Amino acid sequence: MVIILLVLFASAMLGGLSERFLGRRIHDIRYPLIFAGSFLFSITIIHILPEVFALSDKPMKIGLYVLVGFFFQQFLEYFTSGIEHGHAHQHSHIGSGSRVSLLIALMIHSFLEGALLTHHSPFHEQHESYSLLIGIVLHKMPAAFALVTTLKTHDRFDSRIWVILILFSISSPIGLLLSNQIMALSPEVLLLLFAFVSGSFLHISTTIFVESSPNHHFAWRKFVVSLIGASVAIGTEYLL
Repeated sequence: MVIILLVLFASAMLGGLSERFLGRRIHDIRYPLIFAGSFLFSITIIHILPEVFALSDKPMKIGLYVLVGFFFQQFLEYFTSGIEHGHAHQHSHIGSGSRVSLLIALMIHSFLEGALLTHHSPFHEQHESYSLLIGIVLHKMPAAFALVTTLKTHDRFDSRIWVILILFSISSPIGLLLSNQIMALSPEVLLLLFAFVSGSFLHISTTIFVESSPNHHFAWRKFVVSLIGASVAIGTEYLL
């Protein structure tokens, strides 16, 4: 589990730090986002949801929590403005109060992501959900990049950004550690949490698809990148 904690922390830190060194060179992250969104959507469909329903004897209750998680993520995006799926915004549009609410919302989302990795699966050994870990990493890196891009002023990477990036980076590891305690106390509560987070993932991944084609035109590149993302997800799920 220590390796997973380090990977979760490092992926967010590297995503944020990449803006410092590569920000001016990166002008379009649309296709990496489409790949990550397709991967995350596929993992949710072929990994998370089958496991959650397989472990529960109340499938209708699970479905309800998936739905609640979907709309909760939509609520969070009123505070994050979509940073968790790679949207960067002008710093001038983010006030001090908005920065606090943005960070809190992102930390909640990141905490829930980490909690997913502690689950006891009927298909994998505990802490061996490598495909899910890869999906979370692919999702966290552009989110951290967008977060730093939004908060950075005049090309400065100051101590305030370091603090925010570190807080964001430790949220998923904390979620993983605390969910272990929840599982020991109440496996049923943790199962409902997994259903809730899967709804959040469905919202994020489908939003990436919709926003990448605002006019709903068919685009071969987007379609091919989506298929590659789904194929890689299938490969990591069944081969690792």
